[in-house]
Amino acid sequence: MTVKSVMTKNPLSVSPETSVTDAKALMLKKDISKLPVLDKDGRLVGIITKNDLLKAGPSDATTLDMFEIGYLLSKLTVSKVMTKNVVSVTEDEVVEEAARIMVDNQIGCVPVMNGNLLIGIVTESDLFHMFIDMFGARYAGVRVTVLVTNRQGVLARMAQKIADAESNIISIVTRDAADGKKYVTIKATDITIDRMKAITDDCGATVEDIRMVHAAE
Repeated sequence: MTVKSVMTKNPLSVSPETSVTDAKALMLKKDISKLPVLDKDGRLVGIITKNDLLKAGPSDATTLDMFEIGYLLSKLTVSKVMTKNVVSVTEDEVVEEAARIMVDNQIGCVPVMNGNLLIGIVTESDLFHMFIDMFGARYAGVRVTVLVTNRQGVLARMAQKIADAESNIISIVTRDAADGKKYVTIKATDITIDRMKAITDDCGATVEDIRMVHAAE
């Protein structure tokens, strides 16, 4: 899966000259927390977040009254508080690399560029939606997490036995465990918990968790 399939296309943006007050108002109106900053030529020069706006506000110890604070914030521009060295990706980048970049750089989003043109943005929210889809969280079924030895054919054998039971696999997600093993989470429909456990036991897998999950409303 590539960034193109999960990004928010044509994101709202502001200019460096936009006031902090106006940027905050736009975020509140559109219920967003990040805004790319584009110069007059449409080039990405920064990004501003709700956290940046909070930092731009006066401290609790200020002696200014609300009118003075409002006036000062109306004169403070985005260029003064934005993050300037922006990490970006292309639309053809894989989503896990975009997620790694966000985690490693401790950032909540990455703009998506096509050359010098901003075409999208990927945020934690976009990745959370993808996470929900990967696990089939909106569908009912039996969900099992097992610990298996990381050797060829184990997952294929398990999937075949589930298919032979006339069950439909909604999702399969794997992640590394210790000692060369893997956690495998499978969600499937038209199967009982007992039948699923019998299959995983027969494949030599150790059940960590198994449950019936109802469809999300």
